[in-house]
Amino acid sequence: MTDALPRRAERSRKPRTRGRLIFRLILVIVLMGAVGFGLYAFQNFKTVMIGQIMSKMAPPPAPVAAVTAKLQDMPRYLEGIGTIMAVKQVTVAPEVAGRVTQIMFEAGQTVKAGDPLVQIYDAPDRADLVNYEAQERLAQVNLGRARTLAQKEFGSKQAEDQAQMALDQARAGIAHTNAVIVQKLVRAPFAGELGIRQVNLGQYLNPGNPIATLTDLDTMYVDFTLPEQASAKLKIGQEIDVAVDAFPNRTFAGKLTTVEPQIDPQTRAIKVEATIPNADHALRPGMFANARVVLPPQHDVVTVPETAIEYTPYGTSVYIIKPVGKDDKEHVKYIATQSFVKLGERRDGNVAVLEGLKPGEMVASSGQLKIINGAPVRLSPTRQLKQPPVPPRD
Repeated sequence: MTDALPRRAERSRKPRTRGRLIFRLILVIVLMGAVGFGLYAFQNFKTVMIGQIMSKMAPPPAPVAAVTAKLQDMPRYLEGIGTIMAVKQVTVAPEVAGRVTQIMFEAGQTVKAGDPLVQIYDAPDRADLVNYEAQERLAQVNLGRARTLAQKEFGSKQAEDQAQMALDQARAGIAHTNAVIVQKLVRAPFAGELGIRQVNLGQYLNPGNPIATLTDLDTMYVDFTLPEQASAKLKIGQEIDVAVDAFPNRTFAGKLTTVEPQIDPQTRAIKVEATIPNADHALRPGMFANARVVLPPQHDVVTVPETAIEYTPYGTSVYIIKPVGKDDKEHVKYIATQSFVKLGERRDGNVAVLEGLKPGEMVASSGQLKIINGAPVRLSPTRQLKQPPVPPRD
């Protein structure tokens, strides 16, 4: 009785067949494939939708200012840094020693050639002059008497000669004393402007002690250096332009007057000097100057503003603005195309483009930092950067 119950339980279970296992395995695979396909379809749908949304959210064309590349003559210069020098500048000093009895000028005064400046004590010299003049008068009387006696053969020729010598000595003393008196009145050697006074009333001066500087400001020199390669382009009489820091919006015109024959063996530079009219006395000795020798211009060069040039580690370039049709409102659409260029001279805010740009092409002159190659742009004249004014030339 006890063995019958387990056997009945075993008979009630259905045996697992191999077909059932295969069916279940296929069902699982199908379900997993359906889930994977659904995930793939969802991801693809999401990508498409994001792309559509992003395409509708594209930024508007970047505003840029544009200019047209044009042909023009490009000025050329040889540039150097130098110093302004006076054509005439001296330190006024006495030639003889003595005490200052009178000062006849003020610091900064403009004087003419020969104007008296300082009087040195000369009373002893004037007394000597009176003595020599008296000796001259006596020598003249003695000479006349000696000549009369010699003519009548009552006097010797030797006495006449001695009287002549006495007269000559007196006149020599007069000339020497007059020269000393003239030296003790210090005068301006030429017209110009005096500097700071360096003497005081009653001061004892030795020969060479400074009284004041005297400078002729009507004409100035500018001495500067250029590379030795520039020597073949230099000629006496060439025009030069000079700019100084004291007058940033002004240039001064002059002429090249001297070219040093020898090139400095250490710096490999050549020294040149130019003369500049300075009627209003604006230039002063000692000023640093940016000097440039004017060369014949380069004709028919493609030029654009310097603001249109893009500098990158790969080279210099410009963005050429090209029309690509019209929009639904009949407005012209533009794109910016990057073009690498070769540059030449830079002058007055413009730069010469030797390669990579044709005359008449439109380039972005400002706002190009916001665009990339092939990006749509729109023209915005109000964003044009202003070029600095060209300094007037005297």
